[in-house]
Parts: sequence; structure tokens; C-alpha cells
Amino acid sequence: MKKTINVEATYTGMRIDRFLRKLFNNIPQSLIERNLRSGKIKLNKKKIKGSAKLQINDLIELHNFEIKNKIKVKKVKFKPSDTIIKENEDFIIENNDDFIVINKQAGISVQGGTKSKKNLIDIFANSEIFKDDKPYSVHRLDKETSGVFLIAKNRPTAQLLTTLFRLRKVYKTYIAICHGEITIKDKGSIKNNLIRYNETKKIVENAETYYEILDKNNNSTFIQLKPITGRKHQLRKQLFGLGHSIIGDKKYNSYKIQKNNKNLMLHSYEIKFKMNEKKYTFRATPPEYFRNMLKAKRLNF
Repeated sequence: MKKTINVEATYTGMRIDRFLRKLFNNIPQSLIERNLRSGKIKLNKKKIKGSAKLQINDLIELHNFEIKNKIKVKKVKFKPSDTIIKENEDFIIENNDDFIVINKQAGISVQGGTKSKKNLIDIFANSEIFKDDKPYSVHRLDKETSGVFLIAKNRPTAQLLTTLFRLRKVYKTYIAICHGEITIKDKGSIKNNLIRYNETKKIVENAETYYEILDKNNNSTFIQLKPITGRKHQLRKQLFGLGHSIIGDKKYNSYKIQKNNKNLMLHSYEIKFKMNEKKYTFRATPPEYFRNMLKAKRLNF
């Protein structure tokens, strides 16, 4: 029996043995090594070692690889209606031969998963825009976050864009509305260590973000954020650490949750990069609820 796994952008740069441990609920390293040596696990049809690093859309083949543990993460296929497809097509900012750029709406995931069914990749896979192509995810944007987002149309472009993101050659600017008046310098950088957990393993990662306070008063702050590193939930965690969580953030919240703040006030406003000797800059208009919050908090854009 042969099973194939297509590697997603999220796992770019990860060792194949670590990927398989994560996928199969921490199976023994010895089992993985034994199957690698025997050729029952192959990467792009080649025998490899456990230290081999994954790239987007690599193909992992498992030959007669039987284990008692079931795969933890099973992607849920989403079949979008014509209405949903059209709604998301209306948010396209740029459409060329290599990629599209959309103003992603809050509440929709980039890819499907055990908790998220509705997602952009499955939606655009059914769009006429991709009738001769396949949508490739090349970076991440939280489900709750709105704003500018790239989807590649072919594998070479996906690999190139993924590399640019990994090398920090893609420059992203976010805007956020926070609880309280942030009293640090109006411009500067936030540098700290962020903690996350892989199963029970504690992982400490350095994080850095350039910021500029655009406007503030005694109850709220409008801030611009340019992440240098790309840690999970980096901006949300860093602002929470300052004691000024983003309005609407229910996970990293330093204030009592207000029932009327249903949306996360974090927006991916601009993205810049250079590809094939051409410079690109794209901006996404903040959603109406974000603009209304600025007015309600008497903050100027």
C-alpha cells in the first residue's frame, strides 16, 4: 500500500523526521529511521535521511508504512458554492499569470483543517480564475486577520515566493487598534522571546517587530507594525506582552472581553517584494468594522 503526502508551505524547511513525528502523533524516531533506511519512506521518489529539509509541494511517499496511530491532522475538503466563490473573487486586488493578491476577509482560513472547513485554497481551486492552474499557499494569515494575501498560480512561482518569505525579502505592514494608551516611544522595535509548545515540548523563539504609533488617546492606540521575524501570532503576543492587547483578540487578551468587539482589529495593510527583477507593492483597504472602530475610538488614519 502506498500513501502520498503533498508538503504545504507551512512545513517548508522542516526536517522530514520531525514532520512525520508531528503527523503521526509522535511515533518513535527509531521507526522512522528504520523505514527511511529500507526505502519505505521516500521524498520526491528518492531515498533520503531523516535530516532532509522539506520544500513546498515536495511529495512524500510512504510504502507499506503501517502504524497503529492514525494521522492526527486530516484536512477537510470544502466545496464552495458559486456565491462564495464570487464573493471572494470580488476581493481580488491583482490577477496576473503568476499569482493573485486578495484582500482576505476576517473569519476565513487560508487552508482547510480539522477545525476550519471554509478556506481560500479550496474556494479558488473551484474558481474559473484557476481553471488552468492550481492555487498554492505561500504564507500564512490568521483566520481572524483581514488584509492583503498572496496565492501562487504555479509551482515555480510558489517555490520562489516561499523562498522570498523565508529569506525575509517580503516586507509586510500591519495596522492594529489596541486597548489603552501605549506609552513607549512613538517609533522603535519590539524585541523579545516568545514561547510556544510542540505537544509537551517548550520552544523559545526570538521575535522582532518595527512599530510606529500612528495615533493614540487615553483609552486606545492605533499602531503600525512591520514584523522582521515571522513567529506564530507574533504581533498579537507582543502587544499582549506590552499590556495592550489588540481589540477583539480573545486569545491574547489583557482586558476584559467586550461582547461588542467581535472582530480582531488587526489588518494586513501592505506587502512589498521584488520578483524576477520587478518590484511589487500591494495595499488592502481595511474593512468597514475596522474603520468604524477608528472613528468610535477617535483615532485618525
